[in-house]
Amino acid sequence: MGITSIRIADEVEKPLEALSKRLDRSKNYLINQAIKEFLARQSLEDSRWQETLEALESIKAGQSVDEEDVNAWLNSWGTNHRKSPPES
Repeated sequence: MGITSIRIADEVEKPLEALSKRLDRSKNYLINQAIKEFLARQSLEDSRWQETLEALESIKAGQSVDEEDVNAWLNSWGTNHRKSPPES
């Protein structure tokens, strides 16, 4: 495990200390949890951004589905005549 020192602003330190006592957890534990959650959220945002770029490229390449076809497919859900998903 690596060691990194950080400076924590007073407006963060005081609530962190109070939360640490209330949860009976060390400040180190809470800081590590916060960093893990931040990194996971960043990773998810990066994935979404990559998927967005790929979607834009597919649209530029003419790979899209007509809105009417999508609506007809969705409207068939829950009926006895469910349609196959539209293709691009």
